[in-house]
Amino acid sequence: MNPREFRDVLGNFPTSVVAVTTTGADGLPHGMVVGTFTSVSLDPPLVSFLADRSSATLRTILGAGRFCANALAGNQERLSRKLASGPGRGRFEGVAWSPSSNGNPVLDGVVAWVDCAVEREVGIGDHLLVVGRVRDLRVESMKTPLLFFRGGYGDYLSSAAVLLDSLVGWDEIGRQPGAHP
Repeated sequence: MNPREFRDVLGNFPTSVVAVTTTGADGLPHGMVVGTFTSVSLDPPLVSFLADRSSATLRTILGAGRFCANALAGNQERLSRKLASGPGRGRFEGVAWSPSSNGNPVLDGVVAWVDCAVEREVGIGDHLLVVGRVRDLRVESMKTPLLFFRGGYGDYLSSAAVLLDSLVGWDEIGRQPGAHP
């Protein structure tokens, strides 16, 4: 199978954009972007993501034994690009965050976050599947999530929400006509 064709076809499956973060032994924040974050189990509460085996950030996450999955908001494309490229040390320059109860970076402005302890690692092809046991989680905002589709970024807007808003008479920022901000 041609790897380029494989990648092109799979690019037609939209994915979430999630920043997986931790702090290293040096106390500094580390992070990377994944499009493979998913729920694994309700009991016990487990989630997972896939990362390239060669990732230095993955090694830091595994060394720390913990991570936080931050669901990026539709207006955080620039942050996603920053965390997905460039030298690891410069990725957090100018990025606002606060530590979770486990010490992992929770990024400002995200939709939601899930704080985890690494439960298991499974080698699969050129990637590692990292399974995390959920320790804490929270919805931070009602913003729309950032998505990746066909090689580009976009955000999600529910067509049902748009229809309901129009039926109720809400405007594009969620106010009824004539309402004051």
